[in-house]
Order: sequence, then structure tokens, then C-alpha cells
Amino acid sequence: MSTLTIENLTKEYGDVTALEDVSFEIDDEFVVLLGESGAGKSTLLRCVNGLTEPTSGDIYLDGEAISGSQPEVGMIFQQHNLVEGISAYLNALTGSLADTSTAESLFQRQDRETKTRALDALETVGLLDEAHQRVSEMSGGQQQRVGIARGLVQNPSLVLADEPVASLDPSSAESVMGYLKKAATVHEVTALVSLHQVNIAAHFGDRFLGLREGRLMFDVGPDELTPALVDDLYGSVETVALAATDTDQTGEEKQRLEVEV
Repeated sequence: MSTLTIENLTKEYGDVTALEDVSFEIDDEFVVLLGESGAGKSTLLRCVNGLTEPTSGDIYLDGEAISGSQPEVGMIFQQHNLVEGISAYLNALTGSLADTSTAESLFQRQDRETKTRALDALETVGLLDEAHQRVSEMSGGQQQRVGIARGLVQNPSLVLADEPVASLDPSSAESVMGYLKKAATVHEVTALVSLHQVNIAAHFGDRFLGLREGRLMFDVGPDELTPALVDDLYGSVETVALAATDTDQTGEEKQRLEVEV
């Protein structure tokens, strides 16, 4: 696991300010970014991953400044970005591209340790039995789980996920989030995940960061994520109800926030 430190991060696109003076630190946690579309969630993740250059501010991973793409940072996208004509196993192996070429990856020329890591990652997301199935034959939820496995093969200490369940039905979304949380726990990875489904976020998050118009509005734990706070963040919440405690996949009881936006 790693410590991610953000200090006074600002990102401007011409006259538009996507992020404004954002600061926080996460350490060995499963943290969820909340906020409306355009709030700056994706921009923040892209800055951390080195895909976007900040206008100002600093980003540190375990005390070292992040500059450009980092092998210690894994990224899971909303669109799966998989090679559909090959198997789940071969797609997982492409997570080792930082160490091997595309051709070496496709022809399975990685070392034994990398191949074992790919199988372990697929087992973590519940797809070991489907390792040799083509991803084109898989459901959207299964494909996203392959994407998680691919990220794990990179052997990161920090995983970023940008709206990883936005295109999935509610049941598949909860399943994928459960496997993502399991992956972070089993592989001891710090995770920063952006979501717009507040009910799912409340069920899985250890901590919540609220972004609105590029500014950090709150940084709270599960007990502090109240309907009033969510209403302030989104501005136009139609229905907010705090449901009775539910039981997550680890057996721990958590309050579950049901929200319609």
C-alpha cells in the first residue's frame, strides 16, 4: 500500500478551472470520489496517473513527486479498453506491458512469476475458471473484472478507478465494486475510485471526498456521509433516504445511503 499526497492541486483549461487548490492525503484506504459530472473527478485521477499535467500544485506517492506515468499506479477506466479477440488471461497479461513488449505479452513470453500473478489476479476477481474465455463473449461486468485483474498484474501500490461501474446495471455494478474492494484488500493496494452512484459508494467506501466545481467540499468517513452533506454536494437531490444497516461481502455491517439524483 502507498500514501498519496495532493497539495494545492490546480488544473486550468484556458479560462476553465477544472480543479482549484485541492489538497488531501490517503493512506492504506479505499477512498471514493463523489461529485456531479464535470466536478473534476476524472481530471484529478488523470493528474495523479500522469495523463494530465497540473497547472500548479504537487502530487506525491510515498513522498516521491509524481511526474508522468508511474508503474506503481494502476488505472481502471469506465471503458474496459480490452483486446476483445483474445482471452481474459491474455488480457490480464497485458498489465505487464511496462516490463514486456506487446508482442511478448500476446505470445506469453513473460516470466513464470508474471503469469502466476495474472492467474492470481483472475482468481481474485472470480474469473479463474473463465481465464481462457474470449472477453468478447463476456458480460460487461465480467469484462470490467478482467480490467481490474489487468491492473493488478501491473503490481501497483495505488489503484485509480474512473467511474468503473457507470455503464453497468445495478446488480453488476455492486458485484464489480465488491471485487474491486476485495482486490484492494487482498493485494494490499490503496485505492481512489470516482463514482456517481452514491448508494454504491456508501456501501463500499472507507472514506469519501466530495468535489464540486473543482473544489474539495468535504473529506469524511462513513458515519459522516449524511443525506444533508450529499444534498449540498449535488444541489438537486430529489430523494435521499438513509436505509437500515446492510451487510457487505466481508460480513461487516455498514449504513447504506440510498440516493436518487
